[in-house]
Amino acid sequence: MSFDLSVIPNKNIVLAVTGGIAAYKSAILVRRLKDAGFNVRVVMTHGAQAFITPLTFQALSGNPVHTELLNPEAEAGMGHIELARWADLLLVAPASCDTLAKFAAGLADDLLSTLYLATKSPVWVAPAMNQQMWAAKATQRNLNTLVEDGVHVIMPDAGSQACGDVGLGRMPEPEDLARQVTQYFHRAQRAIAEKFGMLAGKHVVITAGPTREAMDPVRYISNHSTGKMGFALAAACYAAGAKVTLIAGPVSLDTPNGVRRINVTSAVKMLEISMQMLNEGCDIFIATAAVADYRVAEVAEHKIKKTGDELNISLIKNPDIVATIAQQQKRPFMVGFAAETRNVEQYAAGKLVAKKLDMIACNDVSRADIGFASDENAMIVFFAEQYHMQKRDLEKASKQEIAQQLVEAIHDALHHEIEPV
Repeated sequence: MSFDLSVIPNKNIVLAVTGGIAAYKSAILVRRLKDAGFNVRVVMTHGAQAFITPLTFQALSGNPVHTELLNPEAEAGMGHIELARWADLLLVAPASCDTLAKFAAGLADDLLSTLYLATKSPVWVAPAMNQQMWAAKATQRNLNTLVEDGVHVIMPDAGSQACGDVGLGRMPEPEDLARQVTQYFHRAQRAIAEKFGMLAGKHVVITAGPTREAMDPVRYISNHSTGKMGFALAAACYAAGAKVTLIAGPVSLDTPNGVRRINVTSAVKMLEISMQMLNEGCDIFIATAAVADYRVAEVAEHKIKKTGDELNISLIKNPDIVATIAQQQKRPFMVGFAAETRNVEQYAAGKLVAKKLDMIACNDVSRADIGFASDENAMIVFFAEQYHMQKRDLEKASKQEIAQQLVEAIHDALHHEIEPV
């Protein structure tokens, strides 16, 4: 069967597998969702483990499988509440009769039922059961309750069943389920663009990730930036109708859908490409990259050998990319980022003025729960005086949500009444 889907990157699917022979289809579903570009984590009930092993899903998803509500090891990593927050969609396939009853009654006596109550994401269920269990009044009553609660029910197929009966109750094929999920996110993406379209017609250039400054052929100076915030912003700007060019340092992230990506390594190269984009036409420049402040004055041609207890290397200052772009005669709307470990607001406000930016977003990277390696962030946004806009506090949320709020802030500043100088 052909399987041709447009990739939807950076969306998180929690696939919950419950007890039933259709659990074997869920293994194929994981592969299909991964093929479509989704990040997948699997939750298994005890019943599901009687039909298929967690190891199978771990191998297919590339992530640990979640099976217990109160597992100290799991809670030390991605606990059940973090898993609920991580999900962009909770898909239960197959959804057993027992699981539907638990959801309808609001029980929370295992990992899956707790996730159902704890998540704010959309919930989809793909029931799979004996045809008579499907037709039972209690099952239909539970389904009606779930629909009233906002759960999307994927109707089962009719056909021969493992028990020998014939009728409704078969879980749809994995390819069909994956296609429905992908189409849902495409529709949601289009709806956001049509509803907001905040940056329609704008060319947005974004720098993201770290830079690496070579010492010799095998060593370099860099930092802990993962590029997640910049990539989330690229996706949000594209969803808002903008043409987006992403100038990315060395990171291991998939390119957001619809975004043009240019890979660079050093600060000097990042500035070169940034200037090139400015000459091609840039309306908004967003500098999220954690650019190394210094580079090695003379890069060694061969690997530096260990010859003593000390090694002295001369460093020279790297170009300030965002300040350089802001000084150009035909400057775009300038958005800077400040990642600080102390006096965050004070330093950010100073950078806003010193670098002649229109807007700056700052965060405290000394916090363990946000920043470089985290999937979440919390920021404070300042605007240049001429915009007469109050600072905005963006409370802790996923970097995707923070990115959408930053797009709104950029839109508001661009359309704010600015007094003549």
